[in-house]
Amino acid sequence: MSTAERLLSPALAALPGVAHGFFTRRGGVSQGPYAALNCSLSSADAPERVRENRRRAADALGLPLPALHGLTQVHGTAVAELEAPGWAEGQGPRADAVVTRRPGLALGIVTGDCAPVLLADPEAGVIGAAHAGWRGAVAGVLEATVAAMRRLGAAPARIRAAIGPCIAQASYEVGPDLRAAVLARDAADARFFAPGGREGRWQFDLPGYCAARLAALGLGAVERLGVDTLADEARFFSHRRRTLAGGGPIGHQLSAIALTP
Repeated sequence: MSTAERLLSPALAALPGVAHGFFTRRGGVSQGPYAALNCSLSSADAPERVRENRRRAADALGLPLPALHGLTQVHGTAVAELEAPGWAEGQGPRADAVVTRRPGLALGIVTGDCAPVLLADPEAGVIGAAHAGWRGAVAGVLEATVAAMRRLGAAPARIRAAIGPCIAQASYEVGPDLRAAVLARDAADARFFAPGGREGRWQFDLPGYCAARLAALGLGAVERLGVDTLADEARFFSHRRRTLAGGGPIGHQLSAIALTP
């Protein structure tokens, strides 16, 4: 049995024919700053350890390692469509979301503070996964993901979406450039900013912002796990935590969803 630790979304766990997991950093074989379940193929971690970590994650979903498909994430809005047999390991397209209607294929997103979003319409047999950092979320990666799912036959009212572990508002101090970029799209989104601890700084609610963007699309359910990656060092990697500590190498956690074969 896989030792990879994962968190489940109640909204997704209740769906028939759908397997998913927001994996933590526990239950892998990597060492040092990558300990233990680092699933990033682009890190400087030992490739054989990353491969074993990803195998354990795939196994937790009831699938073999080749079923797990990731992306070359670039903080954009491109959405890839995964068809069988998919792409080779580490050769995923430059995109920040992926959709499929093929059973037995797992869609994987790696994060280190950004929001992983998993989506499913089990009636249509369509799933999606998105990587939503603030840039991608503002630019429309979540809307693009739902649009791609609709092209495969999904209906927004049937889609269930879950926002996994990511940096929480209390941990996410941002400057005027980020705030200006968010408000340039919609001034009403000032509601996602609270005063920061320093002059000219704010605390940004990334999961709340993502949830609002999804809810505006009329989805059947939008759920937030409410877990802060920066605050929980024992369970999660965090880019912001690394930055505050002065830099250095870091791993990434995996979130994945699949239609069971």
